[in-house]
Amino acid sequence: MRAKELAKMIANTEEVDLFKRAEAQIHKNENVRTRIDKIKALQKHAVNLQHYGKTEALKKVEAQIDALQAELEAIPVVQEFQSSQTYVNDLLQLVASTISNTVTDDILISTGGNVLKGETGAEIASKGACGTCM
Repeated sequence: MRAKELAKMIANTEEVDLFKRAEAQIHKNENVRTRIDKIKALQKHAVNLQHYGKTEALKKVEAQIDALQAELEAIPVVQEFQSSQTYVNDLLQLVASTISNTVTDDILISTGGNVLKGETGAEIASKGACGTCM
């Protein structure tokens, strides 16, 4: 189908390739992996602390998580990955929005409707000749 062709075209863009390379670099980077593992462990610990109502200890663990997150986000390969991830997500949102808007516009036009008002021809016809009466 054409949707699969479009998906393959997007998957083969330079932006997606950059995302894949950045993700691979993250997985290879011991410094990044260590911080991610520490964050995951602290997050599990935080859930337990929250469950048992240990608010002061929870605050300390959350501060540790925030500090590790900041360290992680300061690493250039992580910044590159996040940037490429945002770009790819924006690209996918744009494609989805464009497809949705195009289909909607085509429906409106094909029914004799008004694209600017978002009305199909059926809605216009049901209002009667005066445009407001029913």
